[in-house]
Amino acid sequence: MRRITIFLILCVAVSVGALAQMEAPKPGPEHKKLDMFAGTWTLDGDLKPGPMGPGGKMTENEKCEWLEGGFFLVCHADFKSVSMGSGSEMSVMGYSSDDKAYTYRAFNSYGEFQDSRGALDGDTWTWTGDEKMGSMTMKGRFTMKVTSPTTYNFGYEMSQDGSKWTTVMDGKATKGK
Repeated sequence: MRRITIFLILCVAVSVGALAQMEAPKPGPEHKKLDMFAGTWTLDGDLKPGPMGPGGKMTENEKCEWLEGGFFLVCHADFKSVSMGSGSEMSVMGYSSDDKAYTYRAFNSYGEFQDSRGALDGDTWTWTGDEKMGSMTMKGRFTMKVTSPTTYNFGYEMSQDGSKWTTVMDGKATKGK
């Protein structure tokens, strides 16, 4: 029994020594591409009339900051629209090295949550995920076309089958100073 105890103590000591020599992971170049979203943003958009309501103007004020370590961008937003009222949201953006995809998870004051995967192609970010609407699941696609370091145009589309898309909202985002 004593030999087992000594062996376990030695194993723990070697493991702790090895961990102490390991460097903390560092964000990769994919994480750095999310840096453009850090800061304060104002989104002005138009909700299109349809099954989700009569449509109308919407605004969102969002503040995004890097979580310590630089792997995840944490955003807090307040939004208001004519058709849906006002609310708030908390979201987290990052990059999954395992999945080779950007990640976006959001939770809002309506009790809804969103889990999307993203890709960057040139100056266009595309985020896709499934949207639950009661008993039905729809596909959602949020596109952001960067037009300058401080602006992007956005659009949100939905589809039942992932092939025919309907625009639900579009607009422009502007970064504050």
